[in-house]
Amino acid sequence: MNKKRHIAIFTTASLPWLTGTAVNPLFRAAYLAKDGERDVTLVIPWLTLKDQGLVYPNDITFSSPSEHEKYIRQWLDERVGFTPGFSIQFYPGKFSKDKRSILAVGDISEIIPDEKADIAVLEEPEHLTWYHHGKRWKTKFRLVIGIIHTNYLEYVKREKNGMLASFLLKYLNNWVVGIYCHKVIRLSAATQDYDGSIICNVHGVNPKFLEIGKKKREQQQNGDKAFTKGAYFIGKMVWSKGYKELLQLLRDHQKELTELEVDLFGSGEDSNEVQDAAKKLDLAIRVHPARDHADSQFHDYKLFLNPSTTDVVCTTTAEALAMGKIIVCANHCSNDFFKQFTNCWTYDDSDGFVKLTLKALAEEPAQLTDAETHDLSWEAATERFLKAVELDKPYERRLSRSTSIYMSTSLSLQQTVEDASAYVHHVASGFEVSRRIFGAIPGSLQPDEQLRKELGLTDAASKQERN
Repeated sequence: MNKKRHIAIFTTASLPWLTGTAVNPLFRAAYLAKDGERDVTLVIPWLTLKDQGLVYPNDITFSSPSEHEKYIRQWLDERVGFTPGFSIQFYPGKFSKDKRSILAVGDISEIIPDEKADIAVLEEPEHLTWYHHGKRWKTKFRLVIGIIHTNYLEYVKREKNGMLASFLLKYLNNWVVGIYCHKVIRLSAATQDYDGSIICNVHGVNPKFLEIGKKKREQQQNGDKAFTKGAYFIGKMVWSKGYKELLQLLRDHQKELTELEVDLFGSGEDSNEVQDAAKKLDLAIRVHPARDHADSQFHDYKLFLNPSTTDVVCTTTAEALAMGKIIVCANHCSNDFFKQFTNCWTYDDSDGFVKLTLKALAEEPAQLTDAETHDLSWEAATERFLKAVELDKPYERRLSRSTSIYMSTSLSLQQTVEDASAYVHHVASGFEVSRRIFGAIPGSLQPDEQLRKELGLTDAASKQERN
């Protein structure tokens, strides 16, 4: 008799913060649970009211985890055409201002009872385990899968003493991911490499973008003009998110691109500088505040320009493809997944960018095929995930057998080294001084009284965390 697998998805952010590690794990949980073949739990951070004010947009806050869960489920229900059958649990978290990230407090693996601990998916495993002090993930769960979302090394390189910090972070990441994960999936080759990792884009597109694309295809099939606007770019308005590359390309080729009009949409720390730079060009470049990419204002653009090479897998590129647009983007490893699509055109240099941009302005996007629509969907992303971690087959519990004394000795030695390494990390992460040296939030070894009260953590649970 096949027993239902239980999959616990731990992630580093939650709605209403519309960041990738809040949105994508939520969709992953919904689609893994869709067919009813698995029990799925999404484990997300709970923040105090003070930290919520620092993270969540538009003054949105929640007085209780149940209120937060209601918001998340309503947001999801508006975007998928089924009732997701997964549970949501919260772990105590604190917001780190200097890292602009939410960090876990205490041993968050304890959120899942031992009797239900089967498969753990760690979205950003390095982030979740830098300061982990508690039960070892590989001991608690039969299978631990890490999904690498972010190239932290590139972010760190931009900071003071960035090269040295990046060098040290690389080894820290390799250390914690190696001792806590059985399998590692990298969304693209633009992430840090890990021993034994595989590259697979296990993300899909918000279904509402696919609906927009289907309507555009119907217009094309009916002979109507589906796209009446030219080119645009959307993204957080900071130079590192593609604005620097785009404006430089436009500046260097103003004479060849005189007929081009571009609308830029975004908000961010560099908004004023981007606007000033755009005004200096002899081209029709309009700068607008950030908007939801699914807004009707974007439906009629036919060309999405995206020269960014800092993304791992660019969400807005996937969304634009789903809406049936032509994409002109750099021939970069972060775009490898998109190269299979007819409407994705990649360039190697600035001359190639000009050539493809002019070509796109003169042509119409190809109609999305059913296969392309499927490949962009969360159904396909879920299939890729299950296949990548070999969960696409009926569950059979197997005992590992060694084929020789040498192999047995070799595996035993390797396990001993890993166990020793995990012990060192456990000890180091248990002292406030060493935690602070490596950047942990002060007092984050255990949840404070306020977090315990808001999450309903009992004294028994607190004692269990300390043991």
